[in-house]
Amino acid sequence: MSTATTRSAGSEKGLARVAQALARWTEKWFPDAYIFALAGVVIVALAALLNGSTPQDVADSFGNGFWDLTAFTLQMSMVVLTGYVVATSPPVAKLIARLARVPQTATTAVSFVAFLSMSVSFLNWGLSIVFGGLLARAIARRTDLRVDYRALGAAAFMGLGAVWALGLSSSAAQLQATAASLPPALLEVTGVLDFGKTIFTWQSLLTCAILIVLTTVIAHLSAPKGEAIRTATELGVDLDDTPEPASTRERPGEWLEYSPILPMLMGLLTAGWLVSQFVTKPFLSVISSLNGYLLVFLILGLVLHRTPRNFLQAVTKAVPATAGILVQFPLYAAMAAILTKAEGGSGTTLSEHLATFFTNIGAGGAFAVVIALYTVILGIFVPSGGGKWLVEAPYVMQSATDVEMNLGWTVQIYNIAEALPNLINPFFMLPLLAVLKLRARDLVGFTFLQFIIHLPVVLLLVWLLGMTFTFEPPVIPAPAPTAP
Repeated sequence: MSTATTRSAGSEKGLARVAQALARWTEKWFPDAYIFALAGVVIVALAALLNGSTPQDVADSFGNGFWDLTAFTLQMSMVVLTGYVVATSPPVAKLIARLARVPQTATTAVSFVAFLSMSVSFLNWGLSIVFGGLLARAIARRTDLRVDYRALGAAAFMGLGAVWALGLSSSAAQLQATAASLPPALLEVTGVLDFGKTIFTWQSLLTCAILIVLTTVIAHLSAPKGEAIRTATELGVDLDDTPEPASTRERPGEWLEYSPILPMLMGLLTAGWLVSQFVTKPFLSVISSLNGYLLVFLILGLVLHRTPRNFLQAVTKAVPATAGILVQFPLYAAMAAILTKAEGGSGTTLSEHLATFFTNIGAGGAFAVVIALYTVILGIFVPSGGGKWLVEAPYVMQSATDVEMNLGWTVQIYNIAEALPNLINPFFMLPLLAVLKLRARDLVGFTFLQFIIHLPVVLLLVWLLGMTFTFEPPVIPAPAPTAP
């Protein structure tokens, strides 16, 4: 670091100074996201052995669970790929470029990206992570505005680090609202909890609004200024998102490759499927479907690029950005399997021991705070969203019933706290890092600051707002009649 930069960093005040200190620390000491995943597997495996699991059980859990997130790995890779393809199409690139011209100062640019990222995340977290990253890149390309690219990237991640689980694509809320998706053991404890009892309660909406305002303010105040700013160019990031020049048809057999006919027909087919989904299924379940989102965005990218050849050129450029996801997600799947499947000498897993411990000390009014802390701690090691909820929910919700905590709010306690580990663990950061072409250490200094401030606020909110609820016994749906 140059002397001028050191003086400038030292002259920063308030949150900007704290963010700079954390950024310098993480740049020096924070490992690559893949190292974080490798170390996590080793730590969880050692903890399972200390819990009494045999080496064979730990090894079996590791190997058998290694590919448990295969579908999710593909989905996350497609989030990056479809986002790139759509955003680099001429119409969407122009829209993002217009939005990138809105902020007039470096600090407002950072807070602008954070606010839009969280707003979009309330609708769909997959869209948020690509939208935020591409908007950050577009702002960074401006020649009239010098903005810290690390802070822009961290702001783009705030949709995943603050409010994603409080929105329409909340995995836990979606699972609890769909009887067919709930395991029988959980259905017997909670019954079906529709959105009116979870994400659409005024307490949940108020929490979401508070976190959006708080996060935006922190992003604004912590954005580096002056010589402390490190631009994308200074970080060695290539910001060129220009698609390859369109090639020309050289032989008759390539006619369809350069024709918009097939893309338009695929667009009509997809539109027909989408209309059918809205007609036959609840509106919220359709707009919250990640698979549906990916299908629509993939075909939308094909239509917006007009010809199959242009579309394939965009895909080719996007594919390398998925490499980190493909090699890291299996490690998290293995970690989750060891934590939840390797039984110790007493026949219980590490996850069950943690749940029992936190639930036992969470009697009375402390239950909300204890469950939130438990979710944060476990989420650092198993950042799996809905999958982790399926593991936790049977005993967490049973404990909530025992202490007469409102079950819908218990789901939201999980959702509110679920986002916090994302500010530390780079699991869900990987698709954004691929878009930004940065490393986790470049962003964690800024996201860690958000975590430090968010944690006490979240604990206070779940405790205070939890007292406004009354306990409602679960309504268990009658089993479906069986054929005679």
